[in-house]
Amino acid sequence: MEREKTKAGRGGCLICGQELIYYKEAVEMTCALCGKEEKSHASCKEGHYVCDACHERRGLEAIRRVCEETSLKDPIAIMQEIMEDPFIYMHGPEHHVMAGAALLAAYHNCGGQLDLEKALGQMEERGSQIPGGVCGFWGCCGAGISAGIFMSIVTGATPLAGKSWGLSNRMTARALEAIGEIGGPRCCKRDTFTAVGEAVRMTAEELGVEMELPEKILCTFSGENQQCLRGRCPYYQGK
Repeated sequence: MEREKTKAGRGGCLICGQELIYYKEAVEMTCALCGKEEKSHASCKEGHYVCDACHERRGLEAIRRVCEETSLKDPIAIMQEIMEDPFIYMHGPEHHVMAGAALLAAYHNCGGQLDLEKALGQMEERGSQIPGGVCGFWGCCGAGISAGIFMSIVTGATPLAGKSWGLSNRMTARALEAIGEIGGPRCCKRDTFTAVGEAVRMTAEELGVEMELPEKILCTFSGENQQCLRGRCPYYQGK
């Protein structure tokens, strides 16, 4: 695992650190860590493939630990603490759980009524089903979907619900609209900050629970992202 921690910080391959390559058509691959065989759209230049479950496993542990222990009311601050963990990589499917989990923790700390432990379990189970790369291949960033899952959990939405069904879908749409307006290429940090900011505002408007947000979100990860938008990103430190 030490190799995994030191090589992946720049958003590259967890095995060798090389840049990832994305394929328009899914290719049969074998996970270099667990040996699982499945089709995927991405591998590194050296041909290494790491499945989503292996990629996010240790990161999910960090997400759960921080969210259960924190007293913070600002989900951005909660995420920034989680992002410092060495097993939260520059990009990856762990962000699909992180966004909603940080929102659940902040919502709970701001007086929102929910069983936090149960809610975090639901968030992990649902968010982990969102594959990596969906932002480009499906047209729906996993961070935006995670915000919608958050809204679904706190309102108790189901496929047969009325108002809560609508709120959950509107939440996802609102987050994706904001993410799309900034444009690509993907950045899991930028997209997660954006989705969570929209969720905080919509939760206050629709549910009356007011979570905190920083006056300005500053990203400290631009040096690890080869595709960083720099001055075109609203969270870029140099702006």
